[in-house]
This record gives sequence, structure tokens and C-alpha cells, in this order.
Amino acid sequence: MKERELRAHVLDLLKNQNLAVLSTDRGGHPYASLVGFLADDDLKFIYFVTTRATRKFDALTSNPRVAMLIDNRSNTYGDFREAMAVTALGEAGEIEKAKHQDIVKAYVEKHPHLSDFISSPTSALVRIEVETYYAVTRFQQVMELHLK
Repeated sequence: MKERELRAHVLDLLKNQNLAVLSTDRGGHPYASLVGFLADDDLKFIYFVTTRATRKFDALTSNPRVAMLIDNRSNTYGDFREAMAVTALGEAGEIEKAKHQDIVKAYVEKHPHLSDFISSPTSALVRIEVETYYAVTRFQQVMELHLK
């Protein structure tokens, strides 16, 4: 698969899925969390919202290196042939909501049920600067898309 085609497949997956698994690490202890996310059109950034008083926020402020898994599985046997999973590797950090109203607006458009959550003063808007995407199809076919 050519890079252009891979980019299109990754973008399609990220635009059509609402949830991802965020993996963080704090002091050598891995932690995984389910998050609602938003990806930008050039695939450089992925955004999610979390309360600052969570394990995931504490972990990513201690160690900003994260992995995020997004997939389209249906939990059926056909997933071994048909499902796609993408892991995004990068660095995460909080960004000011007031300076990024366009992102807040896009996040609420994708997740209208999280409008109150994102506007809460206890919530943090987190941006992952993606370095690499690993896309897996047909259960074992792995492709890499490097952004840096």
C-alpha cells in the first residue's frame, strides 16, 4: 500500500470511530483508558478530554509518551480478515481550551454528548503530537506511517 493510500485509510478510520484506548505509563506502570477523541485532517494531532484528577492525566504529566489504539472491530470472526487497528505513538500535553476554540468546537461536533464535560473547568484538553502510526489489517499485515 502506498503512503497516500495508507494516509487515506488511517484518516477514514480516525474520522469514523469515536472511541480509542489511550495507553500511558507512570513509574513503569502501564495504564489504559477509554477516551473519546478527535483527529485533525493532516493526522499530526489527536485530541481528547479528561478530568485533571485522573490516573491518565497524572501519568501523562509525568511521562508524556503515549500510545493510542483506534480500531473498527465488530467483535466477530470476520474481524480477523476485515478489521483495521491503528496505533498512534507520540507525546501528549494539555493545551489551553481558550486558545483553541476551533478544536473545542470540532470536538463537540463529533461528541455533542460531551459538551458539558469539555467546558468544565476541571477538564483538560489534551493534544497528542503524533510521530508514527502503525496500521494493522488482515490480522497480521503491518504498515507504518511516519510523520516525523
